[in-house]
Amino acid sequence: MTKDEIKACISLKQREMPFDVKEREECLPIDGRDIITIPGVRRCGKSTRMELAINGLIARGVPKENILWIGFDDERFALMTASELDLILDAYREMYPDIPLKDVWMFFDELPLVENWELFVLRVYKNYCKHLFVCGSNAHTLSKEMKSELRGWPLEFETWPLSFREYCDFKGLDRGSALESEKARLRVGFDEFNRLGGMPAVVLTESVSLKYKRLQGYFDTMILKDFIEHFQVKNPQVLRFFLKRAMAGLSNPLSVNAIYGDVRAQGLKIAKDELYGWLEDACDIYLFLKVPKYSRSVARQAAALSKYYVVDNGLRNAVIPLQSDDQGRQLENTVFLELRRRLSGAETVSYYQDRGECDFVIGDGENISRLVQVTWDMSCQDEAGRITRKRELAGLLDASEALGCTDLTIITHDEEAVLTERGKTVKVIPAWKWLLNR
Repeated sequence: MTKDEIKACISLKQREMPFDVKEREECLPIDGRDIITIPGVRRCGKSTRMELAINGLIARGVPKENILWIGFDDERFALMTASELDLILDAYREMYPDIPLKDVWMFFDELPLVENWELFVLRVYKNYCKHLFVCGSNAHTLSKEMKSELRGWPLEFETWPLSFREYCDFKGLDRGSALESEKARLRVGFDEFNRLGGMPAVVLTESVSLKYKRLQGYFDTMILKDFIEHFQVKNPQVLRFFLKRAMAGLSNPLSVNAIYGDVRAQGLKIAKDELYGWLEDACDIYLFLKVPKYSRSVARQAAALSKYYVVDNGLRNAVIPLQSDDQGRQLENTVFLELRRRLSGAETVSYYQDRGECDFVIGDGENISRLVQVTWDMSCQDEAGRITRKRELAGLLDASEALGCTDLTIITHDEEAVLTERGKTVKVIPAWKWLLNR
């Protein structure tokens, strides 16, 4: 890669500014003096968030000449080494000799493709520029690895698939309208969102069959790049079975022992410890998100089975067969992802299981702020003939009494009410409405 080629890359990207991309709710900070890293699942819009940050800079009056973007997924950078990264700074200085590097915003997309990239970033940050943004794929550097390699310097801003609010904006739905016709469109939009998820490119794809092809492609790439290449998995057939089996058990505590028995029953060979490792790896690449059982005892919480939710419903539905109770599972997954986005400070999400069960416990340590129960239909019966309303209320109220929390919500597909049970107020709200009210 010559300096002239680097100059051409810088100039070409500057000519594209501001970028024609759809807005996201959460903006990256552009006023700070930190290394900003943007982790997240594959294809969720990490690079787009950097482009949106650049749009914000330009809107504030920052000249394009003060913005340096290099995308290292360009094949011409394939053989570049860390010692050659200085060519980028040299090329920029020659283009703009009167602009000091301290006044430049630097965006490095897929920089971890270059071995020992972190040494370059730290040197630039300590000596030249305090406005650094770094994004990379999970195939090369995981979030926890990036933190370690950058010696604790970066501020991390996780990126998720679209929220339902963002989905509505992408699809042109009026989420603030009082018209019944528009509310009907929102309900229809929610059903699609709950089934097909919020991967940005998938949402913008009109054909349902193409949506599924995209999602299957994402999953295959995760298997190939994020697992086989990064974690050096030697048995992709078993890995696929394991991940799909874990996805099928969505919303239930996950037993690796049970899956290990299923793997053996299929005639496949694998060490049980390797399955535990894959589960952790799946969380590291943001495919799965772990929710532990609530307990005031750290030891008891660690010993209990955890639940594992999927980062996108569409991704799950594209790779496993439809199940009879999937609507409710998908709804619970959708609610969890929104709760995860809404966490503040030291808040965490866990589930409660004792006399009754409560899907989500949100709080900071022993200070529980709210309890959330999720059910598709309050009026249906389970296989044992128990009415859902009674079961869900009992679990929520048992958790309320045990944990001392009175902020109680049941999220359903389309029911809305305010109930009073055991002297406590329970809000029942449709998911589409709850998702829009932040």
